[in-house]
Amino acid sequence: MQDRFEAIRQALDAVGQSHVLCHWGSLSSKQRAGLLTQIEEIDLGMIARLAAQTTDEAKVDFTTLEPAEFRAIGDPTLPSFRAAGEELLRAGRVAAFTVAGGQGTRLGWRGPKGSYPATVVTGKPLFRVFAEQIAAAEKRYGRVIPWYIMTSPINDQETRAFFQDNNWFGRSPRDTLLFPQGTMPSITLDGKLMLETNCTLAVNPDGHGGSLRALAASGAVEDMKARGIEQISYFQVDNPLVKVIDPAFLGLHATAADSSGEMSSKMVRKRDAAEKVGVFCHHAGKTMVLEYSDLPKSLAEATDASGMLRFAAGSVAIHAISVAFVDRLTQGDFALPFHRAKKKVPYYCDKSASTIEPTEPNAIKFEAFIFDALVLTAKSLLLETSRVEEFAPIKNSTGEDSPSSSHQTQSNRNGAWLERFGTQIPRRANGDVDARIEISAATALFEDDLATLAAAGQLPKRIAVDSEAVV
Repeated sequence: MQDRFEAIRQALDAVGQSHVLCHWGSLSSKQRAGLLTQIEEIDLGMIARLAAQTTDEAKVDFTTLEPAEFRAIGDPTLPSFRAAGEELLRAGRVAAFTVAGGQGTRLGWRGPKGSYPATVVTGKPLFRVFAEQIAAAEKRYGRVIPWYIMTSPINDQETRAFFQDNNWFGRSPRDTLLFPQGTMPSITLDGKLMLETNCTLAVNPDGHGGSLRALAASGAVEDMKARGIEQISYFQVDNPLVKVIDPAFLGLHATAADSSGEMSSKMVRKRDAAEKVGVFCHHAGKTMVLEYSDLPKSLAEATDASGMLRFAAGSVAIHAISVAFVDRLTQGDFALPFHRAKKKVPYYCDKSASTIEPTEPNAIKFEAFIFDALVLTAKSLLLETSRVEEFAPIKNSTGEDSPSSSHQTQSNRNGAWLERFGTQIPRRANGDVDARIEISAATALFEDDLATLAAAGQLPKRIAVDSEAVV
């Protein structure tokens, strides 16, 4: 340990950060080992470069910013690309990847967000919703679809326990790989590493862009290559309507002439100018996403000749990403930039010998964003999807993007599917379905899957007002 200590002390001295060893003399052997391991995992050179910056590196010339082009809903070429995607699935070339590092704190839920009961009637947890979709796709295409799940240091143990308690949702643990995302150290406003206790650094999750680093660091990329996986279906844990495996999108991404096959994205049209979603834009010859807070109000509210928002392509965190692209971005220095944010970070106070919870922002956190990878592609493709078909996130306890709003959207989608095949669906004056309707993935992955049941007379004739129905 003494040799490790000396090497780390010299490395810290070189970047002016040796103060994090100031309590070394009072630490136990176990505490010393833990602190050294934490420091060894940090790229001190990168932290020094990030600390020297006063703003994010990326600059956008808003005078040249344009709305991103996208393939609209109903694109007549999609059926042919669906066939290409199905070929990939039958060849075992596709994996699912869920970013699931969050807790359900904003929902008042104690536990990983993926354990939250999300469906409108039976209350299936989000992880079960996704597992059932994958199982249905595996049955359809006759191949195992490995599922990679990125947890976080704060929920990894609970997430593993949840999967074990639920018998891995009927899946083989060999084909369901969980791994925690990485962390980044927080720094003080004047660029110094921080201690959260006398023997631990203050760190934070490295953002959803860190999922690419985690795929490489965990060995998931090597596992994918060994399995012959070529494409990754990426989505975040809070959206129960996501199409975990969408052959049309995968085929479009992998084979369309206007795609590099490296990274493609789905989008929905924003509800209004103030909706808090990232916006796809075109800048300097590349597709990119601007956070809603970074898009100037004048552009966010700009309309075209028909009165529609010009910058209307809202990000829904659904991507198709090639394994080769992830491999390239994670070789050597990590390719994605880290963004700075002033935050309140607990810190160790020498005077009181305790951890202090600050009342004002006192530190800088660094996070990477997955959509920053788009500008690193040769070219990327954007596909519009319907909000009612694929986007009903559960983020807040009430209001927009809450369990209540998600349940209504789920019922609206499921009601529309049944309606197409002759079921009478009650609707309110605003068009919302006036019932709670759930369709399991085993029954139908896609709307057209109901055709066989309809032909056999196995769908309900009508659904009563304010009733519950599970199909």
